[in-house]
Amino acid sequence: MGTEITVDTPAFWKDGFTIVRNVFTKQEIDTLREAAYESRDLGPGDLLSKPAMRHVLLDGRLVEITRQVLNRDDIVYYGDSAYTITPGRPGYHKDNADRTDRNAPDWKKDPYTQIRLGVYLQDHYRHSGGLNVRLGSHNKVSNQLGETVYMRTRVGDVGVWSLRTSHSGGGTLLRFPRWWHPSPINAQRVPRIFISPPERERISVFAALGADDAHAERYVEYLKTRTYMVRSFRASTYDDEVYRLAKEIGLRIRDVGKEIEGDATVGQNENWKPIPY
Repeated sequence: MGTEITVDTPAFWKDGFTIVRNVFTKQEIDTLREAAYESRDLGPGDLLSKPAMRHVLLDGRLVEITRQVLNRDDIVYYGDSAYTITPGRPGYHKDNADRTDRNAPDWKKDPYTQIRLGVYLQDHYRHSGGLNVRLGSHNKVSNQLGETVYMRTRVGDVGVWSLRTSHSGGGTLLRFPRWWHPSPINAQRVPRIFISPPERERISVFAALGADDAHAERYVEYLKTRTYMVRSFRASTYDDEVYRLAKEIGLRIRDVGKEIEGDATVGQNENWKPIPY
């Protein structure tokens, strides 16, 4: 795995996110960009179902980051991963199952143990197009609370945030003052001369991992209600090599596609809707 990975775990639990520096080399990121372009026409399916992309999850680095953040070894993957070759869409949202109800299980049972990891295949340290997060919003149900922070990732860094953290794609980085990170609404009012443009076409790789616990179970039950995720689950098949490599790094794989086989009740919601508890 190369350089030893060190995660600022206290920052994650305090702020709802952190950046792990220099996880991948520049050459690895360039190779991953090429793989993303080569895989762009393969249709739906997660990272493990794309032979040129699966190593991001299976080389152990993202799993090690997750272990350090959660201080647990029972790390599970349930098919929620993707790569995108598009500009990020501004607009704050959360990814967890319970997004509006402070009495729901996501907010009543701490710690919340499901996280997302993002690998950006271009520079966002000096260029726009990266992720905005709201400071401390992993402890706030409203996605309108918390100071906007632009996640300034360099090539090779990994961004990590809780599924409860409010975040927004397509963030704006100013040429001056760099310390002020405008929210998506405020960014619309900033003259273009003050905005640092994107470095190149945005490609991002995302994966959700977490502890194999009740929070994972609830998140998977929610994912089963979403149309786009059911399409991905059903298109994702894993060969023996995937399971062998996952076992080597201590990653549990939950094949949700098999769980929903023949179930016509799943995938009914195009948009987020609450699930019962």
